[in-house]
Amino acid sequence: MGGFNKTGVTRRDLFKFGGIAAAGVMGASALSACSPNESTATAGTAVAANEGTTTAAGHTRTGLPSFLQAPEPITDIAETKEFDVVVVGAGAAGVPAALSAAEAGAKVALIQKEATAISQGNTGSGIDLTKSDPADVQNLVSVLIEEGQHRTKRELLELWAQHGGEAVKWVIERSAESGGPIIDQGSQQQAATIAKNGWTMEFVTSFAGPKPLTAGDAMRALAETAEKEGVEIFYSTPAEQLVKDGDAVTGVIAKGSNGYIQFNASKGVIIATGDYQNDEEMSSYYLPDLANFTRKQMNKTGDGHKMVIWAGGAMEPINHTKMLHDFDAGPASMCDMPFLAVKNNGARFVNEVVEMSLLNNYLRSAEDQGWYSQVFDANYMEQAADWPGKLYSPEELALYMPEEDADRDGVFKDLIRTFKADTLEELAEKLEITDTAAFVATVERYNELVASGADEDFGKPSQYLKPIDTPPYYGIHRWLRVSALCSGVQVDENHQCLNTEGSPITGLYAIGNCSGEFYGGVDYPMTIPGLSLGRCYTEGYLVGRTVGAL
Repeated sequence: MGGFNKTGVTRRDLFKFGGIAAAGVMGASALSACSPNESTATAGTAVAANEGTTTAAGHTRTGLPSFLQAPEPITDIAETKEFDVVVVGAGAAGVPAALSAAEAGAKVALIQKEATAISQGNTGSGIDLTKSDPADVQNLVSVLIEEGQHRTKRELLELWAQHGGEAVKWVIERSAESGGPIIDQGSQQQAATIAKNGWTMEFVTSFAGPKPLTAGDAMRALAETAEKEGVEIFYSTPAEQLVKDGDAVTGVIAKGSNGYIQFNASKGVIIATGDYQNDEEMSSYYLPDLANFTRKQMNKTGDGHKMVIWAGGAMEPINHTKMLHDFDAGPASMCDMPFLAVKNNGARFVNEVVEMSLLNNYLRSAEDQGWYSQVFDANYMEQAADWPGKLYSPEELALYMPEEDADRDGVFKDLIRTFKADTLEELAEKLEITDTAAFVATVERYNELVASGADEDFGKPSQYLKPIDTPPYYGIHRWLRVSALCSGVQVDENHQCLNTEGSPITGLYAIGNCSGEFYGGVDYPMTIPGLSLGRCYTEGYLVGRTVGAL
C-alpha cells in the first residue's frame, strides 16, 4: 500500500483544501494502491498532516482528525465466510435490510457490534399513497426540503414518500409475526400537520410501545423473523474494515470471538451502523455546538461512516443535522405549546412559539446543558384549549409527576419531571431553579406583559400570552439530550455510496443515519412525527430488496 506522500500533496495544500477535501485526496491515493481483496486501511496515512496544533477563534485543530485517517490493514484473518449480501448494523435500517434481502432470495449475513438488535424511539411513519393526493405528497416533500434548508436530495425524500407506507406496513406485519410490540396508529400523530396544510393525506404509522418498550423491542422481534427466513446473524461481532477488489467493495472484516472473520459479499455490503454521537472527535468536528449536551445513546461511534470514508467515500458537508428532544419529563403532546419557558437560573430566554426541536440552540452553554422548564397555572386547560398540541388534564398529568401516586404505564419512571406547587417559590425549588427571586421576578414581568397585551421582551403573539397567577402552579422540567445525529456519507438515489468525485462505489451502500443528505437543516424537523424511524425502515426495506435481487 502506498503512503500519502505519493500524491505530491503538501501539508499546506491540505489546509487549503479543508478537512473533507483532504480526506478525499487521502482516500484516492490510498485505495488506488490496494491489491485485490485487501482491506481498505492504509498504513501511515496522512502522518505529515497530523503534525502540529493550531488554535484560532476558539477552535483547536491538530491536523486532520484521526477518524479521517485509515488504520493499518487487517491481515490476520482467522476465517472467511461467503454470502450474497452482508448488512452491517442491526438497527431500524439494518434489520429490515437483512430480512428484505433474504426475501429477495439472497444469502444474507447481518453483523452487529452489540449483543442484540438496537433501536430507539417509538414511532415510524410512511404515507399511504392509496389515500393521499399525489400533489399534496409532493408538497410535503417540498416542505421537508425547505426545512432542510434546501440542502437535501429530493430523490432520497422521494424514496420515503413513495414507498414509506408500504415499508412501514411490512415492518409492522413481519415484526408482529415474532411477537413485536408494534401496531399501526394510522394518521393520528400527523393529523395536526395535515389539517394545518389542508392536505388530503393519510399515513401508516408504526407504534412500538408503550414505553418503556421501544422500536428496539420491535427490531429484536423482526430479527427473529429474519432468522426464520434464513438470515445468519452475528452478534457481538464488530465490523472494522471493508474489503476491496480494485474499486469495488467485496466484503467486510469483523472481529469475532476467535479472531477476525472476513465476510465476503458477492452482491453488496449495506452499511447501517447508526450515527456517531459517542465519538467525541467526530462530534466535535462536525457539531461543536453539542459540547455541553449529554448523549442518550451508547456505542454510537460512527463505525460505518469511518469504514466508508476509508474506502474512498465522501462525508456529507458540514453542517450536520442533530436531534435533541425530551418527550419524557412531561407529555410529548405539550412540548411545543408556548407556555412560559425559563432557564435553570429562572430567566426567560425565548419567544416560546419556537418548537422544542430548536430550543437546544438556546441552551448550549455549560451552565444550561439543555435544561429548561415550561411554567403554567391552574387555568391552563382553558387558557391553552385552542393551542396546537394536546393538553393533559391535571388528572392525566399525574402520570408524569413523581410526587403523585399514579400508575406509571407508558413512561420512563426515572425521567418524569412534572411538578405542581401552591407558590412560585415552592415550584422553583421543585424545578431546581437556582435563583428563586429571579424566577418570581420573571413570572411577575411576564404577567405585566400579559396585562398589556403585548410581549415587548420577546414578541410572542398576544393569543399565547396568558397570566400565571392562579395556584396550583405547574412546571415541566425538560432536559434536551442528543437522541441522534442525522447526517452521514454521501449516497446516490439508490443509496449506493459515492466517492469523493461523486461516482458510485461498486458493491457499497449506506442507509439510515449512516447515510447523508436526507435532512440538511440545523435540527431534525418535527413536521411529520415518525419520519426518522420511517425513513430507516423504508431505506432498509428498499435497499435490501434491491441488492438482494442483483
